[in-house]
Amino acid sequence: MRMVRMATQVVSTTPAAPVPIYYPESDGRPLAETEVHIQCLIDSREALRAHFRSDPQVHVGADLLLYYEEGEPRQCVAPNVFVVRGLARDEPLRVYKLWEVGKAPDFVLEITSRGTRYEDLGVKRGLYETLGVGEYFLFDPLGEYLQPPLQGFRLAEGVYQPITGSPEALLPSEALGLELGIQDGFLRFRDPRTGEWLRTPTERVVAHEDAEARVAAAEARAAAAEAELARLRAELDRRRS
Repeated sequence: MRMVRMATQVVSTTPAAPVPIYYPESDGRPLAETEVHIQCLIDSREALRAHFRSDPQVHVGADLLLYYEEGEPRQCVAPNVFVVRGLARDEPLRVYKLWEVGKAPDFVLEITSRGTRYEDLGVKRGLYETLGVGEYFLFDPLGEYLQPPLQGFRLAEGVYQPITGSPEALLPSEALGLELGIQDGFLRFRDPRTGEWLRTPTERVVAHEDAEARVAAAEARAAAAEAELARLRAELDRRRS
């Protein structure tokens, strides 16, 4: 009888390495619907960044995907502008993973539009409330969808309550230590301690150019005065000789 040697199959008992979960950095949606919305987003982000530039533990971001459920990359939202206290100012976030950062933003601003108004007032409001976003503001730069066009909500015992405005129609933000208001149709931030509005990037450039012009004018006047003084001294020396 012929003997047949059967090959023994060795089965590994080492568990396979888990497949890493990919969290996209873009949802494929445009930054904003119109140039007015884009300008509002950029001005708001840059004004807040400039205001908090001396605090290394205040992070200001914009249009970043926030993932709020680990292992579920479809569970995400992209706040237009957000502020997080306790997160390094210069932290290079590519996406915002709630379980890694350890907390939700303290402040979120959504610039609402035709395509987002129902989501901003409904789903996003409920989501931000559930996630524990301390303050949620909405602004309609075209004044077409929200009445009033600037609205704010603050968490109180886990539920959003409307923020009441001042007689000047300014809404206070406890998270920012600032007031939000509308000037010439644009959203602006005001420092209640100084009564001054935070400058937009364009206003900062203009102010810088004006300051440089004043310095140049002062230097020119000083040079002219020095030249005149030298002329008078030369004239005096000529008369004495």
